[in-house]
Amino acid sequence: MQLLERIQGLVSRLGAYEPWEVALELLVIWVVVYAIARFVAGTRAAGALKGLLVLVVLATVLSRVMGGGGSFQRLGLLYDRFLALFAIALVVIFQPELRRALVRLGETPFFRASPKDIEKVIGEISTAASYLARAKFGAIIVIERQVATAGLVEGGTVLDAELTSRLLQTIFFPGSALHDLAVIVRGNRLHSAGVQLPLADPGDMPDPSLGSRHRAAVGLSKECDALVVVVSEESGTVRIAERGKLSDRMLAEDLRAELTGRLRTEPSAGGAPASEEAA
Repeated sequence: MQLLERIQGLVSRLGAYEPWEVALELLVIWVVVYAIARFVAGTRAAGALKGLLVLVVLATVLSRVMGGGGSFQRLGLLYDRFLALFAIALVVIFQPELRRALVRLGETPFFRASPKDIEKVIGEISTAASYLARAKFGAIIVIERQVATAGLVEGGTVLDAELTSRLLQTIFFPGSALHDLAVIVRGNRLHSAGVQLPLADPGDMPDPSLGSRHRAAVGLSKECDALVVVVSEESGTVRIAERGKLSDRMLAEDLRAELTGRLRTEPSAGGAPASEEAA
């Protein structure tokens, strides 16, 4: 009975609000929720956030339903303490995500290239990947999109050079001082080389035999919306990492069509399942 009365009271209060105020508030709430979901999508934070939300919903239901009318006051007190603990848990559990969010507030989206520039980027990377795959030279090429990688990667030599297939081939040629690590493509420029990417945990990999290049590609793609092209020096095949998922192995000549489809659309929430390959 008390629950029904509360629902009726809520409906009556809603009728006293201005429709435009309700619409504006719902819009703001939707934007905030969408931004948070978009930010944590594909990362470890997504699972933890879902678990915390479940706990909050359960605690709220128990407190409001069972604690109404002055009964079960200890549950209400416990609920109040739980909310304070929940706020602290958010800061502790999501500390890496909060740090990256603050870093990204001061960053500008970089992949705002014209269709002509996109075609050039795709062409140069595809040509270089074809050569590297035939020669079985390992490579990691990071293509930034809306989220910059500055707060996620370490080291590297800033080049800010014109992106060409010859330059990529030179960088990843065995014996080059920069060939072991990754390059960052920002817009239509080769921003830096010799960049160290965060490694994914072994449990995040679809196949334990995948090597450090693939772990680095998955690790970075879990934290941002970048596309990461990986050329295996073992088999000469190519994969793309996006949102923490590896594509199936593909031939270098198929890379152009795959990049065209992905760079001309919004980043997806996941990629194709990976098949077995050693890096």
